[in-house]
Amino acid sequence: MDGAGARRPSAGLLMTWGLTRLPLLLWVFKVWVFPGPDVTSDVSVIYQGWYDVLRTGTFPLGDVTWQYPPAAALAVLSPALLPFLQYAQAFFVLACLADLVVLCLLAYAGRRSGRTLRGAWVWVAGVPLLGPTVYARYDVMVTAVAVAALLAAARHPRAAGVLVGFGAMLKVWPAVLLLGVRRRSTWGWAAGTVAVLAGLFAMFMPGAFEFLTFQKNRGTEVESLGSLVVHVARHFGAWDGQVLLNYGSIEFLGPWVTAISTGALFLTGVAFGWLVLWRLMATRFLPHTLADAAFVAVLMFTVTSRVISPQYMVWLVGTAAVCLCFRGSRMRAPVFLALAACFVTVLEFPLWFQHVVASDTQGITLLFLRNGLLVLAAVLGARELWRSTVSREPLPSVPAQATRTKEPSTPA
Repeated sequence: MDGAGARRPSAGLLMTWGLTRLPLLLWVFKVWVFPGPDVTSDVSVIYQGWYDVLRTGTFPLGDVTWQYPPAAALAVLSPALLPFLQYAQAFFVLACLADLVVLCLLAYAGRRSGRTLRGAWVWVAGVPLLGPTVYARYDVMVTAVAVAALLAAARHPRAAGVLVGFGAMLKVWPAVLLLGVRRRSTWGWAAGTVAVLAGLFAMFMPGAFEFLTFQKNRGTEVESLGSLVVHVARHFGAWDGQVLLNYGSIEFLGPWVTAISTGALFLTGVAFGWLVLWRLMATRFLPHTLADAAFVAVLMFTVTSRVISPQYMVWLVGTAAVCLCFRGSRMRAPVFLALAACFVTVLEFPLWFQHVVASDTQGITLLFLRNGLLVLAAVLGARELWRSTVSREPLPSVPAQATRTKEPSTPA
């Protein structure tokens, strides 16, 4: 691509990014009021409360809402980098900067041989679909680390391993990125990073692993796939439990909940087993296989989780964007479905969350639609991943332009 051709897409990307992010900032800074519950209270109340405790050198002991690995403390403490702003304001600015970092990584990667800027456009379009929630949680920061790891894996496997390990200590889920990694050095550096960080936090900050107990005791959150059973039963008067704020989220408490939560854990185990089987059976590893596998893995673990919070969708947008950085990726349909699910997500939270909590027709319909899109995306993604790496079916021919710029199919 010549210099002028490269500048035009970059200018368009940056301009579109700015135009779509300005409303997000206006919403979180409350210049404009977004309908529904105040999504910024997690930052101004919960995160800031944790910040005050973490500054004393200990984790929030006994606070059941703290359900994150120890390196999450770094994200919560990060507003200290901007002492001239109030805590919440600084957090929103840093979240926006993390968003911009992801765009820059995808735009840079998209100009390499065999790549495309489609991935950067997925990120630009996908994030604002989630509304202000995306800047009111630290998940966008974790996603920036995960995207950097995926893009670094081909040329810098050790750096990718460090990034995956660091990401896993921020919010666990980046560990699934390793499922498609073939190089042992990446696995080794990831494990080493986790071990070092875990050791440091355990030695110097009491309560570093209290989150394991709190996470284990979580129930079925009202937006999860399994919750639909309770929603329908409750709607028709066949369930007499409660809907309460429990372990930091709105959960169902009462009959069937324990069985549904156990079923969700079982499905997560099935998803993990399928991914391990895929890894053992895969024989073709193309330049885009790692990104495709990461996207499918995150989809599977999101769908089967006891909790599908709106911010989880940021993970999907990030990994989906990396997939479409590669011309050869076969994840276009699952990516489109995930983006559609993002739009439905902002409708069910925060816009019409009261209908979800009430288990009325509108709330149930939104959940069926959002979760149905995610299930379909996971199934199609798994099918395409299997066909492109395991099945003996011939792959579809690559367009001539992509063939000329295609990277080698085997790792260096």
